[in-house]
Amino acid sequence: MAENIKLLLVEDDPSFGTVLKDYLQINEYDVTHAIDGEEGWAKFKSDKFNLVILDVMMPKKDGFTLAKEIKEVNSDIPIIFLTAKNMREDVLKGYKLGADDYITKPFDSEVLLYKIKAIIQRNGINDERFNQDEFKIANFEFNAKLRQLNISGNHYKLSPKENELLRMLCVYKNDLMPREIALTRIWNEDNYFTSRSMDVYIAKLRKYLKDDPDVEIVNIHGEGFRLVAEGDEEDTEE
Repeated sequence: MAENIKLLLVEDDPSFGTVLKDYLQINEYDVTHAIDGEEGWAKFKSDKFNLVILDVMMPKKDGFTLAKEIKEVNSDIPIIFLTAKNMREDVLKGYKLGADDYITKPFDSEVLLYKIKAIIQRNGINDERFNQDEFKIANFEFNAKLRQLNISGNHYKLSPKENELLRMLCVYKNDLMPREIALTRIWNEDNYFTSRSMDVYIAKLRKYLKDDPDVEIVNIHGEGFRLVAEGDEEDTEE
């Protein structure tokens, strides 16, 4: 997943910045490291990046100022702030500037890695896999273009949200469909109310799929759902 993903890391602590850069590169990200806000701005203008990681407190130009300038050029680029402070005002300021996440030092590097992966997936969700309209899994056939689900001789016309949710489950078949990615793609926001709404639609899909004993939607607690297709040889090479 990390191949060809370019990250701009702007961190003024040389030892921490170097360690973090090396860690991200080990995990196959292409990382450019800048040691202050001005250098970060120069590097941002000279290349194209998929995500920016900014320290808040930096010499010459702080992270908030740099984020504002970056967003004026590219409002869609994801930004993660790193800070040694956990002040509510700073967190709110970061989110108002369009931050995707805010991490307080010291932090677990694996947590940062997970957040990067989730943001990249969410922002790159319109890849070719999600243009697929026809699926044949176990004993059911699903045409997302027509919103038609056929299982063991039973035919169902799906609602738009049922349709998109089943399409995502099929794309992620036998793998985790992250909850936040589904919510952002289908409901355009991830909050308590949209999350409960998604649970209702999952329950509806389970009622349809009960006609096929070889298919099950499994709840992965706190993370998302998994469409498990037993004995489905055709699509399990991924």
